[in-house]
Amino acid sequence: MREALTRSEAETEALAAELAADFRGGEVVLLSGELGAGKTVFVRGLARGMGADPAEVASPTFVLLTRYPGRLTLHHADLYRLTGNGDDVELGLEELPGPRGVLAVEWAERLSVYPWDPALAVRVTLEHAGDDARRVRIEKEAA
Repeated sequence: MREALTRSEAETEALAAELAADFRGGEVVLLSGELGAGKTVFVRGLARGMGADPAEVASPTFVLLTRYPGRLTLHHADLYRLTGNGDDVELGLEELPGPRGVLAVEWAERLSVYPWDPALAVRVTLEHAGDDARRVRIEKEAA
């Protein structure tokens, strides 16, 4: 497990870019944290680290699933509006990320199924730590 304290959006984004720089495809990033904790900022950093345009990344709350091309394709899902009654299955997330993609899931605790290889999963928890600071925990799932 890695834990970091970031003091700005730029630092949170840089932490995520550093993580994504090592991605080879097939990874699933499961993001948790309360509203405003920085999940979308973290995804913006993932995009930067994968060669996608971070300026294109926005909270897909109303779209649910967005795709950003880069060195790898970043699939960005936001499950905030889902009820938790299995409606995530209708999104087809189990077919993602594919060998040339990465799937980032905001509000991952709302997933009803988990079809991915645990060895490729990364759990990221973001918490408010005062002002613009965030406590970020990054854990690889157990295989």
